[in-house]
Amino acid sequence: MLMNLQTKSITAKNARMNHSNKMSAQAIEAEWVEIQAAQDDPALFRPLYDRYFESIFRFIYRRTADEALTSDICSRVFLKALQKIRGYTFQGVPFSSWLYRLASNEVAQYYRQQKKQRVISIDDAHINSIIDQEDPEDQSFLIQRMIEALKQLKEKDLILIELRFFEERPFKEIAEITEITESNAKMKTYRALEKLKKLMSNDGE
Repeated sequence: MLMNLQTKSITAKNARMNHSNKMSAQAIEAEWVEIQAAQDDPALFRPLYDRYFESIFRFIYRRTADEALTSDICSRVFLKALQKIRGYTFQGVPFSSWLYRLASNEVAQYYRQQKKQRVISIDDAHINSIIDQEDPEDQSFLIQRMIEALKQLKEKDLILIELRFFEERPFKEIAEITEITESNAKMKTYRALEKLKKLMSNDGE
């Protein structure tokens, strides 16, 4: 069954997430100490909120292209995170991975309930990360072709493509977000990529 998608092209300046600050294992361990403190005292959740609010907001915005809706969903994500913080267990990945999972679930729930078109935001960098061509075609044509291909992907494949190539998340985090093993995350992502490339090819169906 094909998904009902509304696909928009947005600028990297306004909506592309900043992935330059990759967390080291030491930083992840230090963050776990912060999480444990927040589990004992919810008032200590604030540093985690301040650290990840912007990235989660952008993550959601890329899926809604609506600032007011994004604010509403983002608020629900952090409220649920605060309510469920005591049940959080350390997985060796940044706390943001759990927040991305909550955000992804909230966005999916919104579209299921409202029966509205799902938004996918893409830009030139996304095209270049997926298609490596020695003689690049017109970017607007490639974007349109990717739009048509993305419409035909199953939801699970679409999420993997977004997380890996649009959000640039490592496979360990993708595994945590999608609740599968790291090896499965890698295998399924590349299978989804092959499906996308095939659909984007001239003879893809």
